[in-house]
Amino acid sequence: MVDCALFYITGTIYPLLARATYPALGFPQYPGEVGASDASDREKEKARKAANIALVEPLQAFREFFLNKRRFVGGPHPTIADIRLAASLEFLAAIEDSKLKPWVRTYMERLEEKLGAAYSEPADDVRGYIAHVKLQRV
Repeated sequence: MVDCALFYITGTIYPLLARATYPALGFPQYPGEVGASDASDREKEKARKAANIALVEPLQAFREFFLNKRRFVGGPHPTIADIRLAASLEFLAAIEDSKLKPWVRTYMERLEEKLGAAYSEPADDVRGYIAHVKLQRV
């Protein structure tokens, strides 16, 4: 279950997450992506928004299949798949139009509560970077 969840995160969720958040974070886009092309800024923003909207469906599928009324992937204790997903979802704070459903925030908070500093210390680095990037936009 954990291996399958990791593959799903890496192959399905993360590509959309990257397309939705990398432009706001100042990270380069992948070759062949709209964000790395000569498309207009308007087209690039349209593609970014589309990725953000498309992220809702695979997150819901993750919830229904991998969590299936459990606290974490596979049961009552966090797994590396939970950490991988939550750490990736931290990037969504960089965009104002994030379509996170309330269950996602609750899931992330539950994981952070369970893991304590083992999660919050590295997550704080990501949060600090995002705060820095947002200040640069002002």
